[in-house]
Amino acid sequence: MTPTPHQPAWYLITRHWLSMLGAALTTTAGISWLFVLPLHIRGHADNPYIGIIVFLILPVVFFAGLALMPIGVYLSKHHITKHLAEPAFDRRAALRKLLWFLGITTLLNLVIGTQITYRAVEYMETPQFCGSSCHTMAPEFAAYHNSPHSKVECVECHVAPGVQGWIESKKNGTRQLVETVLRIVPHPIPSALASNRLVPARETCENCHWPQKFAGVRLRVYSEFSDDEANTRSETVLLMMVGGDRFSGIHGAHFGPGVHIRYSSTDPARQTIPRVEYQNTTTGESHTFVGADPPDTSKATKAPETSNVMQEYDMQCVDCHNRPTHEFELPERAMNKAMSFGEIPVTLPFIKKEGVEVLKANYSTREIAADTLPKNLASFYQQKYPDVYSKRAPDIERAGKAILAIYNRNVFPELKVTWGTYPNNLGHMDFPGCFRCHDGSHTAKDGKTITQDCNTCHQPLATSEASPEILKTLGIEGQILKNEKY
Repeated sequence: MTPTPHQPAWYLITRHWLSMLGAALTTTAGISWLFVLPLHIRGHADNPYIGIIVFLILPVVFFAGLALMPIGVYLSKHHITKHLAEPAFDRRAALRKLLWFLGITTLLNLVIGTQITYRAVEYMETPQFCGSSCHTMAPEFAAYHNSPHSKVECVECHVAPGVQGWIESKKNGTRQLVETVLRIVPHPIPSALASNRLVPARETCENCHWPQKFAGVRLRVYSEFSDDEANTRSETVLLMMVGGDRFSGIHGAHFGPGVHIRYSSTDPARQTIPRVEYQNTTTGESHTFVGADPPDTSKATKAPETSNVMQEYDMQCVDCHNRPTHEFELPERAMNKAMSFGEIPVTLPFIKKEGVEVLKANYSTREIAADTLPKNLASFYQQKYPDVYSKRAPDIERAGKAILAIYNRNVFPELKVTWGTYPNNLGHMDFPGCFRCHDGSHTAKDGKTITQDCNTCHQPLATSEASPEILKTLGIEGQILKNEKY
């Protein structure tokens, strides 16, 4: 069909089928954008897959349409040139209409395009996108919601400031996308520390936690419940010598003025540390501490390679605080916490012991756990304490739900994440933690050892005591034991 001189200018631009397809795609995306405008205004979508469609797929369709239109114009340039050469063609009127057409569409495209791309980039940096869109991130997402940093965006810790950090994060995200699509993601997923992809703490953590602002002393109260019928409660009260940049204590000893510590590890998770170098430029003190099994320094490499060969690292905050957000619990600890918070009735006989047992049971899938765990707990009371079950069935059901919630945020059989998969280096009760270095066997040539004196880091005010006197003295006994009514 040959165009006539009376046909509008936009017809010439969209004459080729590619241009028509591009116009259709752009129009469709633009209209769709109007329908999802409320989501753009809020800047998030409740469903991660809706978010992918709205903030990622829709922009691709929109810009693909914009790209196809000039390609179609180029391919149909012969017909357009022929039509423009006809004597009856009014070039001035056509040019005026074309300018109006291009001006209006360009303005609309700029408004829609910038909003779409801005929201797409913003959405890709939300915890929902990071944790929900990728199924392999389910454990980290669950732990994130159960952490003190659950209101902090993922990018605040996993993306270094500046353009370089943003580019590196997108490269890393692209790699993860390819691994997810090809199903070559390792299970369990290595921690950022173990894979040497963690952004240095000085660029992330220290934006909020200033070294100069570390507190000197902190009071810590830990509630425990025994495995007896009464679930006997006790408290351990510690005075933690946290210290700081200008204070003695834990932080002062490791990050005080002039202190520089470098260590070697033989495993990616950094659980085995055979060698520690300590330097203090302020005092001039310098020591190299070697463990009971001397390392083979001839094969030592520097990060970021990942292997079982010994690697060297500069000590930073996350070497101890390695699970500040994605912290996974152990059954006993999780039960103590839930019972002290009143989520599980402590007056149910043997609830601590039975709760730990059903948590440690082997369930091949989370679906099987959801169906079996509460039933096994209820079955125990039906068989051993029928009177308790008949009178307190709602409490037993509530306990079953709370224990299942503990399981669901810590165990993911399909991803090979179970109890203890990710060690927590803070402390030394459940994992080596502090004792990786403070084991009493790391010795320097002059005989000096890395201390293992408990009082260096904390002063025990009460150890596994029922109603410790110190809590009464501090006037906080009622607050700590407020859930005794359960």
